[in-house]
Amino acid sequence: MIIRRTCRQLLALSQRAPVSSRFQSTLPETPVTPVQAVQTSPKDEITRPENPLLEMVQAQAGANTSAQQEIAAEESHRKNFSKLGTTVRTFYDPENVIRNPPKPSQISLEMLLAAQTHLGHSTSRWNPQNSRYIFGIREGVHIISLDVTAAYLRRAAKVVEEVAARGGLILFAGTRKGQKRAVVKAAELAKGYHIFERWIPGSLTNGEQILGHCETKVVNALDEELPDFKADLADRPSLKPDLVICLNPLENVVLLHECGLNNVPTIGIIDTDADPTRVTYPIPANDDSLRATCLIAGILGRAGEAGQARRLKMAQEGRTTYQPIKAEVLHLDPFTGQPPGGEGQKK
Repeated sequence: MIIRRTCRQLLALSQRAPVSSRFQSTLPETPVTPVQAVQTSPKDEITRPENPLLEMVQAQAGANTSAQQEIAAEESHRKNFSKLGTTVRTFYDPENVIRNPPKPSQISLEMLLAAQTHLGHSTSRWNPQNSRYIFGIREGVHIISLDVTAAYLRRAAKVVEEVAARGGLILFAGTRKGQKRAVVKAAELAKGYHIFERWIPGSLTNGEQILGHCETKVVNALDEELPDFKADLADRPSLKPDLVICLNPLENVVLLHECGLNNVPTIGIIDTDADPTRVTYPIPANDDSLRATCLIAGILGRAGEAGQARRLKMAQEGRTTYQPIKAEVLHLDPFTGQPPGGEGQKK
């Protein structure tokens, strides 16, 4: 019975198994229980978190901490780096030339070079009368000599100072765009007058008709107004400036021509394409540069301020550059020397 069963088992195995496996061992393998299959499953070998949201919050907190550490390290590096190098105490401010212009004694070649006063026009537009002011040619552009510019600027500043010290009227004219603030500031320093829009033709040659409606006043040596003399100004002609400073002579040829007819001295910025004979005291410089014109106007304004301060100081000491006129002289008859109409002297 046992042999028969064995034969039947061997026959069943031989029928189910392939030919290549018929000659292998026919011993039965140990069966695998379901519990062992679950324990050895490869999917369960990977550990999974119990709370994914908690782990995400922890990862974000760790990232924020690392970012804060990097920012702190960068700040400390920046503080340490800022201690290196030199400290820049002075720097260039374009508005400083207008707010606080330099004095004539502070003129230097470096200052003129920084203001671009040495740049002229192209060689095809030059005026041969400016050859004595030209230093050389650079890439087809004439270069103005800064030594000559500094010398002529000092001479013009001295003229402005002396005119202001003697109580003369100074007129600043600059009609190009952007020159308004410099012209007004220079006129305020020199206690003069300014024009920044347009020169009215005939203001000097026909001043009675054009400037007759302008208000005038009489002041003493200390610039104090004297209202008692206001009635005597009706028959007097309009005042003319004692000095005219023109920042752009090419656009104000009419102004310079009227000044020449009325023997009014002029100061002008002469570029390489301008005519230096139109002004009395030329200043060879670049009239197209706003920085250069502001610098020159500020220096001349400072010179006028120094002259006005010197005049007021002399007046306080009782010294004047002219002979004072007594009040009674203005009310006497020019032929008889007596008050008009036999009346008493006006007070």
